[in-house]
Amino acid sequence: MNPSDGDEGERPPQDAESGSDSRVDTWGSSVGSGEESTGGSAEAGKPGTENPGDDAPSDSDVVVDSTSPDDPEGAAARGPSTTGGDEVYASDVEGKQYRGTWYLPLDYDALDRAPSDESYPEEGTGGRFRLADLPRVPKVSHVVGPSAIMLGASLGSGETLFWPSLTAQYGWAVYWAFVVGVATQFVVNTELQRWTLATGESVFRAFARLHNGWPWVFLLGGLLSLGWPGWAAGAAQVTTTVFGLQGPVSALGIQLPAWKLVAVGLMVLVWLSYQLSSVMYNVVEAFQIGLLFVAVIGSIALAYVAGAGQELANAGDVVSGFGRLPPELDLALFLGGLAFAGAGGYLNLSQSLWMREKGYGMGNYQGRVRNPLRGDDPEPIRENGFAFPPSETNLKRWRGWWRVVQLEHFLTFVVGLLVGATLLMAVAARYASGASTDAIRMWLVDVAPQLGSIGGGLVIVVLFVALFTTEYAIVESFVRNSADAIYEGYGRAADWDLSTIFWRLLTGFCLWGIVIILVFSAPFEGREPFFFLVVGAALSGIIMWPYITLTLLMNTNRLPEHLQPGWPRVVAMWWASGFYGYFSILLVGRTLGEVGIDWFATTGVVVGSAPGGYLLWGMFLAVETYAVVVSIRAKRRARGTVSGADEATGPFAD
Repeated sequence: MNPSDGDEGERPPQDAESGSDSRVDTWGSSVGSGEESTGGSAEAGKPGTENPGDDAPSDSDVVVDSTSPDDPEGAAARGPSTTGGDEVYASDVEGKQYRGTWYLPLDYDALDRAPSDESYPEEGTGGRFRLADLPRVPKVSHVVGPSAIMLGASLGSGETLFWPSLTAQYGWAVYWAFVVGVATQFVVNTELQRWTLATGESVFRAFARLHNGWPWVFLLGGLLSLGWPGWAAGAAQVTTTVFGLQGPVSALGIQLPAWKLVAVGLMVLVWLSYQLSSVMYNVVEAFQIGLLFVAVIGSIALAYVAGAGQELANAGDVVSGFGRLPPELDLALFLGGLAFAGAGGYLNLSQSLWMREKGYGMGNYQGRVRNPLRGDDPEPIRENGFAFPPSETNLKRWRGWWRVVQLEHFLTFVVGLLVGATLLMAVAARYASGASTDAIRMWLVDVAPQLGSIGGGLVIVVLFVALFTTEYAIVESFVRNSADAIYEGYGRAADWDLSTIFWRLLTGFCLWGIVIILVFSAPFEGREPFFFLVVGAALSGIIMWPYITLTLLMNTNRLPEHLQPGWPRVVAMWWASGFYGYFSILLVGRTLGEVGIDWFATTGVVVGSAPGGYLLWGMFLAVETYAVVVSIRAKRRARGTVSGADEATGPFAD
């Protein structure tokens, strides 16, 4: 099939009940027909295959909604208006639909409204959820994608730059913080997915249910932290260094550094790539997984050529140095490393949106962001999402889905980071020990020349691919998050189209990056691209504190007993909130002190802070105390309120 063919692939047979069909677009996404399926069924319209056999949904899987105008909530007592039988796990035929993206349209208005009681998510400032069964559970191998994009976002930040640079400067004594950061982000990232898995709503819609101002807060934080095209600039610096293009280049009569022109070209390339698919998530996933494969294989080869295994023997310093930091540590660089011990900051919020695009859980019933330039009709993304009744089958499906979500993130994101970053740290520690230059120059000037032509070439390939992969993921993450924040904060009420918002933001953000690269670097004359990365990374670490706290409150105070995180995860979220909150307050106070506002200066042990510094620490203590108290009360209040809630728990399922 030619890429220009769009969605006109071979059509599987129609569903016997709904009369709808599915189609597979060029990049592998599945969708029901343009019309929503009738009868209020969450199972009608499931894509079939050319030879569906016994795996295709049967007529007995469908129950037609019987709600009447005189009984708007009548089905609450009878059970859901939809059912998928008693099967918990999807067949291979059904599960493979998730390998692209899968959207199953429903007749939303015909679905029953979920009751406002302790068995269903609390609406907050939003409207009522609609009842639908939780889809059957696919295999982990069928849903890989969102965490791979997240890993790609980490390649050119924590994995390649921040932590190798920190290890080169301070040795393995700081490695403990990397491991703690990765483990913490695993918990945070999966908790960010919990609400979307349960309701099909994005994390920004969830925050808007708390207060409509929160999406705008994170939109501003995202612009401040990711509005600096440092990764594109870094990739361009690698390219110009390799080809000896260090001097200025004349363009339209203007003298510009060569790296700026290359960086502009990379931003244009990112924009053009989105035009290859009608579902914009699909092209990102395909490109990111391809680039990720190159970067991972290159990192393993580089570690082998560099003999990094010998350096790993020194990792015993991790145990003796656990919990301690060198006194001369650059705090902004360290907080950036903590934020990007993973993707970090504003990027992490994308996990919720990517899983909705992929069709995880109740997100299967929400539409996807399509490319308006391809002429496709927009798919509806409902303001008030879906909720499933706590039947035995649905509770078992929830347990299965939650296990799949965690395993997909752990096996892709956590394992990928721990292996890849550790190997690169070992290379940096062996060949650039004590280096005080920025990370990009460390790889190009200190490490590459010592490794010969093969090793030096691998450094170039890994560094360029990692930086470009991260810039690609940052553009995707910023645009997708910001489009959703604007849509939920204002655009939905103004009847704007989310796909159009996305495309305009994509174009605007790429143009903004080009302007920053060409013009706005003037106030930072003499700064290398790595400077922009440190600024953005430190700000990313700061915005993690409020959204971690909000996510904890949302998942304990707004979700029913069977959907809430277990106590170990609640404690882990307390830790995460305190962890990022502590370093954020410390960085803010020290930064204000360094620019002459000494009244807000802070110290790491609190004692000895300036008066304003004590106020900052008091704010930190108040926020953490509130989060702990509210989450404890919510857990206790929910205990025993849902019959059979234990069916939703189990190993790797809390």
